[in-house]
Amino acid sequence: MPAPKPAADSRVEVTHLVMPFDANTLGTAFGGTVMQWTDLTAAMAAMRHARVPVVTASIDQLSFLAPIRIGQMAILHGQVNAVFGSSMEVGVEVQTEDPLTGERKKCCDAYLTFVALGPDGQPTRAPPLRTDTDDERRREREAGERRAARLASRTPRAP
Repeated sequence: MPAPKPAADSRVEVTHLVMPFDANTLGTAFGGTVMQWTDLTAAMAAMRHARVPVVTASIDQLSFLAPIRIGQMAILHGQVNAVFGSSMEVGVEVQTEDPLTGERKKCCDAYLTFVALGPDGQPTRAPPLRTDTDDERRREREAGERRAARLASRTPRAP
């Protein structure tokens, strides 16, 4: 089994300047665009941890708390929270920043599940996660609780 990899090594920060083509008629970023940025940020964190191709398996609830207006920056922070065999939970927080004042507000956050893929395109084990801080241990514990809830809410597949 490979040595555990530090959670901190998976951290990703991505910044986008919201342009008119990213926005709706109200001058705020499309929710779908923010969702795409969130998915890409999480994918980079998962790949940084596993060092193999990954695919999105699920995205938990994404609730928008503040809009990101044209001319503002969208700053996304992602990190692997926990590893469960071939799957990994990645947390992403999105903030909006006014480039003129530096004021930041939380836009949204989400938890995404990714699956690591081997050379044959099938799920493969991701390296174990090493948590070094109280915050990382909390994130891992809460990820386990979310995973248990996800698994409990699954609808049985038809035969």
